[in-house]
Amino acid sequence: MANYLGVAIGFVTTFFVLTRMLTTEEVGLTRVLVDAAVLFSAIAQLGTNASIVRFFPWFKEGRDHHGFFGLALLLPLAGFALVGLVLLAFRGQLVEVYSVNSPLLTDYFGLLPMLIFFSLYLTVFETCASVLMRITVPKMVREVGIRVFNLAAYLLYGYRVISLDAFVWLFCGSYGLAMLLNLFYLLSIEHFRPGIFRIDWRQLRSTGLVRDMLRYTLFMTATVLAGNVPLLGSLFLGAKAGLALTGVYTIAFFIANVVEVPYRSLGAISRPVIAAAVKEGDWQEVNRLGRQVSLHQLMVSLTIFYIIWINLDTLFTLIPNGEDYRGGAGVVLILGLAKVLNSSLSIGTDVLNYSRHYAYGLLFIGALTVSALVLNDRLIGPMSINGAAMATLLSYAIYFTMLLAFLWRRLGVSLFSAAQLKTLAVMAAAFALDWAWRTWLTPLIATGGTVPMLVDAALKTAVLASAASAAMLAWKVSPTVNDIVVRILHRDKNIEKSNRGR
Repeated sequence: MANYLGVAIGFVTTFFVLTRMLTTEEVGLTRVLVDAAVLFSAIAQLGTNASIVRFFPWFKEGRDHHGFFGLALLLPLAGFALVGLVLLAFRGQLVEVYSVNSPLLTDYFGLLPMLIFFSLYLTVFETCASVLMRITVPKMVREVGIRVFNLAAYLLYGYRVISLDAFVWLFCGSYGLAMLLNLFYLLSIEHFRPGIFRIDWRQLRSTGLVRDMLRYTLFMTATVLAGNVPLLGSLFLGAKAGLALTGVYTIAFFIANVVEVPYRSLGAISRPVIAAAVKEGDWQEVNRLGRQVSLHQLMVSLTIFYIIWINLDTLFTLIPNGEDYRGGAGVVLILGLAKVLNSSLSIGTDVLNYSRHYAYGLLFIGALTVSALVLNDRLIGPMSINGAAMATLLSYAIYFTMLLAFLWRRLGVSLFSAAQLKTLAVMAAAFALDWAWRTWLTPLIATGGTVPMLVDAALKTAVLASAASAAMLAWKVSPTVNDIVVRILHRDKNIEKSNRGR
């Protein structure tokens, strides 16, 4: 519930408030601050969040946790101190990098450590609550609370109730407020009592887990870095192209990011099943599950991307100051393809992580990170914001090529199937139909204002999406989807017969 409510609030805020109340430069400022905070806080975590989930059962004895939560707070604090020292040592160089194209960012560089701290412990407190099976409130705080707090800041600044300085402080402070709400909620849970954060070093030594925790922490730190590779685009853009173009990139990024929303839920469902099959050494089942998950992720992500793409002109027309952001259409196209690639092939990462070869992931993650850094540096100059998007797409392509080749050679696992080729063929035809519609029908329908434009968009989406869906069903791309449709149709027929009988 929190996820969907957060998406709804985020959609309205991003496309109808943010674009109206802030300039492109101010949008870029908020994006670079948040992305830098998220990236540095991911480093400062030192893999703690994953370690909390993995090692908590070793410390839990009834309601006694042997000071495990004290350790969970201490390690990120050490990581934050290291990140703080790096920022302090290289402050001059960092400010110089951004001073030419993004002088506004240098004015608020001093707020970055505070925002990193808020982002860091917001996540740590959320993870602590999750291992106690209390995730609802922290999820609401993250998905809904922060968006509402930010919305208030946008409105206050947009209507000139507060100054730009006050807005940036309030924007950063919203993450601090969210962090405190998570802390207060954690302290209100009955498992927490005086001394809960006192570390039981004797228990820690007796379990012999110190070395395992350090090794796992190193691995997970690298994994977290890979997960934040898309954030590098906005950071490089801020330095090389300025905050105004970063703002355009930000809105395009939000649009493309919708493609990946179903992956978060579908991935959470599939991972335990894949993990169980890997544990049993049933690689034939892993193959079957991997191909099935990859196929359905491809179908869903491509469909969402298609609906976004065929309505992109309409969206830019509807949002306030849409002409300022229309230049991000290429970013939506390139990043949308990157999101499709990541959604449909990320199950391969899960297979590797659950196998005994998980350590090889460091090699692939290193290649992903290095390629993202190099490509962003090389492509943004000649391609501007499209270069940042292309760097993400090419980095993912390199990563998944290496990963899937390894899975095939070492484990005999392949995610590819003929059904995926059928899906790509159907969607290629659908894109061709969109071009034909834009060429011949849109000039006839979408003339004379906003209403005809909306009518054209609605008709095009309904007709083309239905045609693509019908083609996939007729071609039996996914027997699972066909079975679900048949069951729904039979259920509707039975309901209709029951109503007639009455």
